[in-house]
Amino acid sequence: MSAASRQLTLDLTTPPAHSRADFLPAPANSNALAVLDAPQDWPQGRMLLIGPEGAGKSHLAAFWAAENGARRMKAAALRPDAADGLATEGGALVIEDADRAGRAAGAEQALFHLWNLCAPRDCLLLLTARTPPRDWGLVLPDLRSRMDAMPQVRLMPPDESLLAAVLVKLFADRQQAVPADLIDWLVLHMPRDLGLARRLVAAMDRAAMADKRPITRRIAAELLNGLSAEDM
Repeated sequence: MSAASRQLTLDLTTPPAHSRADFLPAPANSNALAVLDAPQDWPQGRMLLIGPEGAGKSHLAAFWAAENGARRMKAAALRPDAADGLATEGGALVIEDADRAGRAAGAEQALFHLWNLCAPRDCLLLLTARTPPRDWGLVLPDLRSRMDAMPQVRLMPPDESLLAAVLVKLFADRQQAVPADLIDWLVLHMPRDLGLARRLVAAMDRAAMADKRPITRRIAAELLNGLSAEDM
């Protein structure tokens, strides 16, 4: 099949399930889950959730927001004039990808305003980020110092059982049935990187749809080698 034909293949992926029932508890995320389940213990109602790409931050944030009636915003979309309306009295707010605030016009000022507004209004503030605040490229000194002092909880690298369970879920989200031995092979041969797992499953799904054939170990090996090389 030609490259042009591959590009025309429709992506019929089912949207990822982000309810609590769909979350996969494991030692790698147990501490983060426990902390998010006890917002009454957060210092001044603030918490920063840190984890690598694909580790489950968005999933955690999604059902935490649903259970706490929180509004969710991407940090890059924040604007200073909207901060007052986001920090509602007695409410809750989730700001995702806070590590991108330093590269978005107005986002730093908005995040600084939200920090100052949420605590006195008893509004819970949950931030998610891939890296610690020191790596965000923040320009505002006052915001940097506040982010550095913010209480943090981390998602740890997955163990083999969690990686296997995530792979099964990612294939299921794409309505792809794969044999158990393929999952076992992937767990043994790929890094314990959930972001890579997400990209790999997406690539295998596209290849299978384009070629109208099942996902095989050969396809998995070819795509895994290619994606791993890109990440180096």
